[in-house]
Amino acid sequence: MRKSKNSRDWVDLRRDNETGIESVHAHFCGHAYDPHDHDEMLVGVTQEGLQRFNCHRKLHTSSPGKAILIEPGVVHDGHAPTPEGFTYTMLYLPQAWLNGMLQQRKLGDASTLQSAFRYTLTDDLFLNTAIQQAFNAVHYGEGRLARDESLDRLIDLLSRHISTEIITPSNEAYSQMMQIKEYLHDGMSQDMGLDEIARYAGINRFRLTRQFQKFFGQSPHAYLVRLRLRTARVLLSQGMSPALVAAQVGFADQSHLGRWFQRAYRITPLAYQQQCSNVLYR
Repeated sequence: MRKSKNSRDWVDLRRDNETGIESVHAHFCGHAYDPHDHDEMLVGVTQEGLQRFNCHRKLHTSSPGKAILIEPGVVHDGHAPTPEGFTYTMLYLPQAWLNGMLQQRKLGDASTLQSAFRYTLTDDLFLNTAIQQAFNAVHYGEGRLARDESLDRLIDLLSRHISTEIITPSNEAYSQMMQIKEYLHDGMSQDMGLDEIARYAGINRFRLTRQFQKFFGQSPHAYLVRLRLRTARVLLSQGMSPALVAAQVGFADQSHLGRWFQRAYRITPLAYQQQCSNVLYR
C-alpha cells in the first residue's frame, strides 16, 4: 500500500501478469487525479463516501452500491466532494484480454467501444457484486480457478450494459482528425509543434485545434500527454526504468514524466512499477 503526501490518501495496486489485469484499491480526500484516460476498460465500485468525476463531458457522483463503467480511451478525472473522502476498487481490463472475452459473446472488439456503455454509473446490484468478487479474486490472489470464474461472471453481467450499435463518424473532418491521431502516435517521442502537425494535415493550426477538441474533447497536446502516460504505464509494468521510459515516450526527462504521472495516477512511476511487480500468477 502506498501512502501519498496527504497521509489520509493511499493506493494499493496489483497486476496479474497472466491476464494483464490491474486491480486498484484506493482512498482519496479532496483532489484525486487530473483528467486522464486508459487503454483498458475500467470497471469499479465506490465502497465508502462520494466519488465525483467528469466523464463523457458530464459530471457524475458515485456512492456506495453504484458500479462505475468507463470505456478505453475515455477521459475522466476524480475528486471527493465531502471531507471524509472516498474509497473505491477498480479493475483495469486490458483490450487484448477483453477482446477474446467479448468475441466469445459476439460483442465485437474492445477498441471500438467508444461511448459503448449505456450508462457510466449503474445501480445494478448483481454487477456491483460481480466486480467486487472479481476484484477480490485478482487482487488477493485467491487462485486461478476463482479468478477465471469470477471474471467470466463479471463479463457476462457487464455485457448487458454494452450497446452493440456503435456509430463512428465517417465525414471528412473526422477522418482528418483520425489521421492526426495516428501522426501523434507515430511521433509520440518527438517534440512536435502545431505548425508541423498542421502542415501534415493540410489545415490551419487554429482550425486543427478546434476540430480536434470538437471530436475528441481534448487538445492535441492533452491527447499527446495522455498517450505518453498510457504507454509509460505499459513500459513500466514490463520493467523498463523510469528514466528510459521517459526518453522512450517523449517526456523531457524522468522528473517530467514523474510530475505528469503523479498528477494523473496519484502514484510515482517507480512506486507504480514496484507495485506492478507483485505478480500473482506466473
